Amino acid sequence: MQKRDTWGNIQLEAYYFQGIMQDFPNHFHEYYVIGFLEAGQRRLDCQNEKYMLMQKDIIMFNPGDCHACKQVGTEPFRYRSLNITQQVMQNVAYETCGLDILPHFRVPVIRDAGYAALFCRLHCMVLENASLLEKQEVFYILLGRLIAEYAGALPEAVPADSRIETVCDYLKTHYGQAVSLEQLSDIAKLNKYSLLRAFVRTKGITPYRYLEAVRISHARRLLEQGASLSETAFLTGFSDQSHFSHFFMRLIGLTPGQYRAMF
Repeated sequence: MQKRDTWGNIQLEAYYFQGIMQDFPNHFHEYYVIGFLEAGQRRLDCQNEKYMLMQKDIIMFNPGDCHACKQVGTEPFRYRSLNITQQVMQNVAYETCGLDILPHFRVPVIRDAGYAALFCRLHCMVLENASLLEKQEVFYILLGRLIAEYAGALPEAVPADSRIETVCDYLKTHYGQAVSLEQLSDIAKLNKYSLLRAFVRTKGITPYRYLEAVRISHARRLLEQGASLSETAFLTGFSDQSHFSHFFMRLIGLTPGQYRAMF
């Protein structure tokens, strides 16, 4: 189940996954994700750290956090999540905590019954079209408390490698085209192996996974605007619609058709 909810300058995407057994490969999002594990167990890799996700854990991903998770055991994964844009999160951080910065959650996994109850209450209200005032109250209480307790300024960044940033810029602007490691190697002026090592060290993800995430991000926007699946696959550089659907499902957990139906 999925739902987009908008009020004023606040826009939320709510997801509810049930009976999921699939693994999710290493990827990142351009938005914040706050989730709650209702059932099942998962092994999470986030920013090169490993975590065991258990029932009742709360997950918080910052934009750009590279993460992957794998199924543990035989109990299906049941999970609620909210996607929150960077602009909304920055506005909330200022209104609730007086932070004039983009907040950064310091840890990706917490366990707190109070936050879990608030989150599930808000998530259910979004899915069920509850009273606007009640949703706003719970939203600001939840986000304000999470930001105050678990967020701060962005950590000191690893010194930027201009060669890798140039490759990223190329992938962001040429995502609709076929890309080879030889091309990226020429752009970075590194041999192929050195490029791979430097890219993973800097970004925490391979160039291919980075390109995949960029393509899926653009595909989401096209689907939200009503583009057909075949058109979206073509414009985002996938070889065919089947290939596109496979990758979309792997990263988002929904088929492109299910995602498009949200809008």
